[in-house]
Amino acid sequence: MTSNIRKTRNASLAFALAGVLLSLPQISIAAGRPSGVAAQAQEETAAANRLNKKQFKDVKVSIDNGVATLTGNVDLYEYKADAEKAVHKVKGVDAVRNLIQVGGPTVSDSELKAKLGEKLAYDRVGYGDVAFNAITIDVQNGVVTLGGHARADIDKDSAVSLVSTYPGVKDVVNDVEVDPVSIMDDQTRMAVARAVYRNSMLSKYAIDPAKPIRISVQNGHVELYGVVDNQTDKNVAGIQANTVPGVFSVKNYLQVANQSPESKQVAAP
Repeated sequence: MTSNIRKTRNASLAFALAGVLLSLPQISIAAGRPSGVAAQAQEETAAANRLNKKQFKDVKVSIDNGVATLTGNVDLYEYKADAEKAVHKVKGVDAVRNLIQVGGPTVSDSELKAKLGEKLAYDRVGYGDVAFNAITIDVQNGVVTLGGHARADIDKDSAVSLVSTYPGVKDVVNDVEVDPVSIMDDQTRMAVARAVYRNSMLSKYAIDPAKPIRISVQNGHVELYGVVDNQTDKNVAGIQANTVPGVFSVKNYLQVANQSPESKQVAAP
């Protein structure tokens, strides 16, 4: 009888102890997990800390269900883009709604296009890729749209970075296409450049590194961009490109100076 009572008592103690042990992790987890409001406050504090820089002094951030909303003003578009990148790195932020307004000086679209065109024309000079970048530019109400072709990602990124830091740019639309990575295309690209620039009539376009005949190659298909002095130079450039073995087609978008531009053109100063 005594033995049975002892066993019953031990079993009861065991069940009671098990109940306590099982409840401890739950209490611990509950205590360590912040509530929805607390989590949001932590995320907003972390985001604000990342924006604690002079260029973001007028920027505010709020976070709701993992979506961060940025408001306020900055002086350059570059700062607007940088603020978005910084907040994207905050743990718990899944998306960013960037409503920051870009202030700075007011520049007319025509002036902005001319200035940016000049800077883009000389971008990457010295890196050997200038003749293989054919980046177009358009400006509407301070919004700059970049298009055309870049030889590589680094050339595309360089163009976007250059435009983003220019005063007066309110926003940037990046529609630049990077030419396919291909050994065959690289060989074709160089062969077309030799065929064009070694021609006695066209060698003059190699003098100014910012005003070359620009060559884009996509899977063996060649496109020519830039501005030439006359229709004869344009025609000769197309013929020279067509003489290169392995070229499947040539589209000649070269502009003739002082003539109305065609549908595709490279921004020029």
